[in-house]
Amino acid sequence: MPKLKVDGIEVEVPQGATVLQACEAAGKEIPRFCYHERLSIAGNCRMCLVEVKPGPPKPQASCALPAADNQEVFTTTPMVKNAREGVMEFLLINHPLDCPICDQGGECDLQDQSVAYGKGHSRYTENKRAVTEKYMGPIVKTIMTRCIQCTRCVRFAEEVAGVEEIGAIYRGEDMQITSYLEQAVTSELSGNVVDLCPVGALTSKPYAYEARPWELKKTLTIDVQDAVGTNIRLDSRGRQVLRCVPRINEDVNEEWAHDKTRHHVDGLVRRRLDRPYVRRDGKLVAVSWDEAFGVIKDRVAAAGSNVATVAGDLVDCETMYAAKALLAKLGSTKLEGRQTGLDYDTSSLAAVNFNTTIAGVEQADAILLVGTNLRWEAPLINTRIRKAIKKGAKVFAIGPETELTYKVEWLGADLSLLGNLPEAAAKIFMDAKAPMVIVGGGALKGGHGAALAFAKQFNLVRDGWNGFNVVHMAASRMGGLMLGYAQKGGIADLRDAGVTFFLGADEVDFTAFGGFKVYVGHHGDQGAHHADVILPGSTYAEKSGTWVNTEGRVQRGERAVFAPGDAREDWTIFRALSEVLGHTLPFDTLAGLREAMATEVPALRHVGQLAGYEWNPPALDSAGQGTLAGYPIKDFYLTNAICRASPTMQRCSAELVHGETFAEAAE
Repeated sequence: MPKLKVDGIEVEVPQGATVLQACEAAGKEIPRFCYHERLSIAGNCRMCLVEVKPGPPKPQASCALPAADNQEVFTTTPMVKNAREGVMEFLLINHPLDCPICDQGGECDLQDQSVAYGKGHSRYTENKRAVTEKYMGPIVKTIMTRCIQCTRCVRFAEEVAGVEEIGAIYRGEDMQITSYLEQAVTSELSGNVVDLCPVGALTSKPYAYEARPWELKKTLTIDVQDAVGTNIRLDSRGRQVLRCVPRINEDVNEEWAHDKTRHHVDGLVRRRLDRPYVRRDGKLVAVSWDEAFGVIKDRVAAAGSNVATVAGDLVDCETMYAAKALLAKLGSTKLEGRQTGLDYDTSSLAAVNFNTTIAGVEQADAILLVGTNLRWEAPLINTRIRKAIKKGAKVFAIGPETELTYKVEWLGADLSLLGNLPEAAAKIFMDAKAPMVIVGGGALKGGHGAALAFAKQFNLVRDGWNGFNVVHMAASRMGGLMLGYAQKGGIADLRDAGVTFFLGADEVDFTAFGGFKVYVGHHGDQGAHHADVILPGSTYAEKSGTWVNTEGRVQRGERAVFAPGDAREDWTIFRALSEVLGHTLPFDTLAGLREAMATEVPALRHVGQLAGYEWNPPALDSAGQGTLAGYPIKDFYLTNAICRASPTMQRCSAELVHGETFAEAAE
């Protein structure tokens, strides 16, 4: 490990570290534009210049210079200061200096660093260069005259997203960043280039001209668009969420978020349920809470203990526990969270968990994907597989061929392949030090037992390594399974219930339910259309809640805004309803509910930690049955009620999934 001095401070850094990293370790802030910790080194901008001895008598780019023993680095000498001021002057020669109308204002690296190293006036008197705008799709807005050619976006598209659709054309001063044939960027991770761009060249199109960062209230919470549990920050003004950006969590999402996470927020204020409704003579009529509760009371009295609850994909653990506690008072255990009809074995939670952990995927050296399109089901797990491949991992897949952004050896679509791998693939898994299988929702029905047999055959579970993984698509899934939201026969066991509560469940086949339907949710989607009573609830942004991601990590989000109209937090609805039904629940605060919930399921108490399910797989039929015809997600951008209400997600679906074209007016 090299030892060196930075401005007289001695530091020791790992082998292979750069001088810039050594300076950071010494507590010295080095300005940079092109350098990013998660991307390859480009050395384009030259803003990170430092003086190094021994070495040539000129400033050197610290981002590309390896740290070595006995180096002396100086970051504040007159040579360094003059060099950085010169670089900044060149960078601003062609920049339009339009900070007052730029969406990056207040969060702009160029703005911040020009204050430190820029001049008060320009010596440049020639005409400035201008660049025509480039079209990058419905997510990214471009004003390319501001571009300083740092190439962060190019490297992200190639290295992280795996979609090589952003690049540079021409050379020197004429260089321009553009998308391939100026078409929409098809990556589901394209929105990350907005965060990466250090200037205002790439900004968020849906958020354009909406707000300034200093007028927004910032709330830390958890994303519910998939089961990864991306850590996010919601920026709101008044009662509306205007922006969603990722937070850094190395164990979960690193610092990325997919486009659905970022841009579903305009759906939070559209198609909202803001008052109770009761169906009378075939039409939904707005009523008071007391009237709605009165109707439910009569129906529950007639149904007795024949009451059920179906949990939707976005529901928090608190809501599910409150509904479960009420049903227990009524004498029912009919709970189900797999709303689309799956009925796999849940006797062992480890057998339906992502045991390797999301970060652990990077250590795998042989990976088998079974019935999963990770690019749509869990994009941020897909990026981890790309990192594993860079370390030498081999990837095989069973299922219909699709583009996953990396090299995959497709074995076929028959689930019987799990017990009969081709000889070459079997040898790789036999010799692998960290083999892994990922089973998707599409394969759980006919391939769950076969996948467990595969794990046993190739010793996927060993000391210090568990390579058996199931990837879920619903944010509520693992929390629901921990709370007992699973029947042996799946949702089919609930169809004869006299009264069924649907907790934001919009993907259910409602025609199969003949009883009385109560919908507790926030959007006027399928559930509301089929309901006999609607009780308006809150979205994840309007309540504090607990969610458990696909690897069993317990995470908690906070409320950013208040629900509209008469809508209430979902658990409070069940608490109020319990009084009307004569079975008052034993908690009347969120803290009291969480304590009762943690008493029943202790793992839900430990926020930020893995639940740690014991490996005790069930004995299931080891023969894989059936041929996979497709994957569960048909449209990445319209997977839930919030997304279907979002104009941005509708536009993404139309353009990126269905190939529609849009003509945009010139600005």
